[in-house]
Amino acid sequence: MYIQRIKLKNWRNFTDIDVQLRERVFLIGPNACGKSNFLDVFRFLRDIADPDGGGLQRAVKERGGVLKLRSLYARRYPTIEIEVHLGADLSSPPQWVYSIGIKNQKGGDNPPILAWEKVWKNKNLILKRPDEDDEEDPKLLTQTALEQLRFNREFRDIQVFFQSSLYLHLVPQLLRYPDTFEGATLRADPFGKNFLERVIKTPEKTRKAWLSKIEHALRIAVPQMKQLTDIKDDMGHPHLEAVYEHWRPKAGKQREDQFSDGTLRLIALFWSLLETRNSILLLEEPELSLNAAIVAKLPAIIARLQKGKKSQVILSTHSADLLSDPGIDGREVIMMQPKKEGTEARVVSSIPEIRQLLEAGLTISETALPQTAPLNIQQLELELEL
Repeated sequence: MYIQRIKLKNWRNFTDIDVQLRERVFLIGPNACGKSNFLDVFRFLRDIADPDGGGLQRAVKERGGVLKLRSLYARRYPTIEIEVHLGADLSSPPQWVYSIGIKNQKGGDNPPILAWEKVWKNKNLILKRPDEDDEEDPKLLTQTALEQLRFNREFRDIQVFFQSSLYLHLVPQLLRYPDTFEGATLRADPFGKNFLERVIKTPEKTRKAWLSKIEHALRIAVPQMKQLTDIKDDMGHPHLEAVYEHWRPKAGKQREDQFSDGTLRLIALFWSLLETRNSILLLEEPELSLNAAIVAKLPAIIARLQKGKKSQVILSTHSADLLSDPGIDGREVIMMQPKKEGTEARVVSSIPEIRQLLEAGLTISETALPQTAPLNIQQLELELEL
């Protein structure tokens, strides 16, 4: 299943956007324009689909409540709206449409409630809330039907799909020293603290095969690295281990706490791409800590590892090297630009002047990326001097 289209109203930076999605989606724009907030929509859908994780109430609370989720520009119409169109491919009419509206209850510290929840299957409306039960007991509107197994039988395919999405923004220090960073555990481990546990829980045959593929890829990016494998220490904690062939006649083994930031991020990226099947992988600036030559290859690597897996990869980036790949289609790129009343999001191929340049053979890096630079950026160094 793929998300073919998403519509947002009053979601964080976005007062009203409607964009088509592809198998790969590249989000570009200046800092603080909403790229991370756009990615968070899919994490939010995953969270409200979790019947064991608190559903709607926890998902909203973790994000600071409705007032933090709702766009600052929402005035006359304060309901937060999310609508997604889903299908087995990207060219056919959607098989499913899921729509949700969220608002605050009036008065006090009342929990957020549904303004509505609707599901269409093949254009037929199969769920419409509020219904008679909701009218009789308004507390029912504090939960989505999506998170309740008793009520989502007719559209459980959507629930399963939303739950399967994976977000990755690996922080190397969390992976190296997980015990050092105590405190609240975030759902789905977005920053990689428990990445090694994910690896070790993978069936052994699959785990060994994937680590072997990653090792062969890393031999190009990290030539001195050999024999990547997983092990457990005396306490049963999982680790990655590899042989590093340096100038010494006998190579020395090293564990993940001695790997470079770039190596750790590459391993996690490749692993996540391999394990993403029939679901969505959300990536936050995958170029971080990587050599420019490696970054330039990432779009092709992503496309290659997506083949035959019905996976969708949505990533944010600032990298000119990554966007220099001539294989990136203008339909795959969403450009975000802050305006007076919230951020505007447009598929690059819908912008005539950029489309013409792409058709002439220029890349996204040469055509769209320069338009995301902040206005008056040349004055930055002068301001610092003052």
